[in-house]
Amino acid sequence: MSFNKGRGTAGGGEDLLFRGTISRKWTFLLCLSSFCIGIILTNRMWTMPEPKENIRRSTLQVDKMNLVSSSDCAPKSINEKKDVAGDVPRTEDAIQTLDKTISNLEMELASAKATQDSILNGAPSPDPSTGKRKYFMVIGINTAFSSRKRRDSVRATWMPQGEKRRKMEEEKGIVIRFIIGHSATSGGILDRAIDAEDTRHGDFLRLDHVEGYLELAAKTKSYFSKAVSMWDAEYFVKVDDDVHVNIATLGSILARHRSKPRIYIGCMKSGPVLAQKGERYHEPEYWKFGEWGNKYFRHATGQMYGISKDLASYISINQHVLHKYANEDVSLGAWFIGVDAAHIDERRLCCGTPPDCEWKAQAGNVCAASFDWSCNGICKSANRIREVHQKCGESENSIWNATF
Repeated sequence: MSFNKGRGTAGGGEDLLFRGTISRKWTFLLCLSSFCIGIILTNRMWTMPEPKENIRRSTLQVDKMNLVSSSDCAPKSINEKKDVAGDVPRTEDAIQTLDKTISNLEMELASAKATQDSILNGAPSPDPSTGKRKYFMVIGINTAFSSRKRRDSVRATWMPQGEKRRKMEEEKGIVIRFIIGHSATSGGILDRAIDAEDTRHGDFLRLDHVEGYLELAAKTKSYFSKAVSMWDAEYFVKVDDDVHVNIATLGSILARHRSKPRIYIGCMKSGPVLAQKGERYHEPEYWKFGEWGNKYFRHATGQMYGISKDLASYISINQHVLHKYANEDVSLGAWFIGVDAAHIDERRLCCGTPPDCEWKAQAGNVCAASFDWSCNGICKSANRIREVHQKCGESENSIWNATF
């Protein structure tokens, strides 16, 4: 009994010792396992991606930082440096353009003010389409270096002088100038004489043209080209300095044809083509006009004629290719053959001297121009033009009472 009890007692102690030993081992293993699991879980938390919003915000912040750093702090590349260097002249050009624009505006303002003052004083109004001051007609008096007495006789008769001429330009829109080029030796004694005369009277239009009798067609081209560039007029008239003119009558004749485009007006004629050398009006290119003895096409006689603005512009634009014949009036007529121009045959632009123009004036048919056909102008005009003016001239108030 006691033996069995002793064994039983000893077995129970061993059981208790075994249980205590296992508990300590399992406790250690559990702790170790817990520690490892904790490390694993902790590492996973460290490597977890951030939410998408945080990623987007971070990307935007990085981009902004890169933008700031690249524009403000980063050094410029070679191309960028070239672009910066290229911006300098462009900036200077822009400044110069701005300065020119300001200058142009100042000039336009001054011009507008002058135009307004002219309108208030009764001057012709500017053309709204161009802004340029509008004139009615420009009369160019063809003259030569040797014609000082003729010019003085014209100034003393039908051509207003001084304040009256300025008033006619301002109020009636009529410009009158003697037209002349320069001598073969530009700046010589002949040119200086004209300069002195122009200083005194201020009534010349100087042309870039060498004076000479055989160069009248070239002078005509030069006159129309320069006149149309200087004055915005409806009509441009050419007249010789040995012809008497009634300005108001001429204006009223031209005004009647305003509705027609491309006006070519004068006393139309068709003279023979002179092929024989030595003749006064010999035509070296006579063969162009057909058989021997043929006549020219219809054209205005050279003592006086007028053309509208568009025909004057046509001459100006094409002056370098318009062919010149021996005679000025033939050349002008040739320039308009291929153009749709209205040829107006006006006989009041070629009346004779007294008694012819005197009888017509008494009948109420006042002539616009008078000259002698035998002399292609008023014979000895420097002495006789005053007589023609007294007998055939319109009244002094005609031009001021006229409306065009």
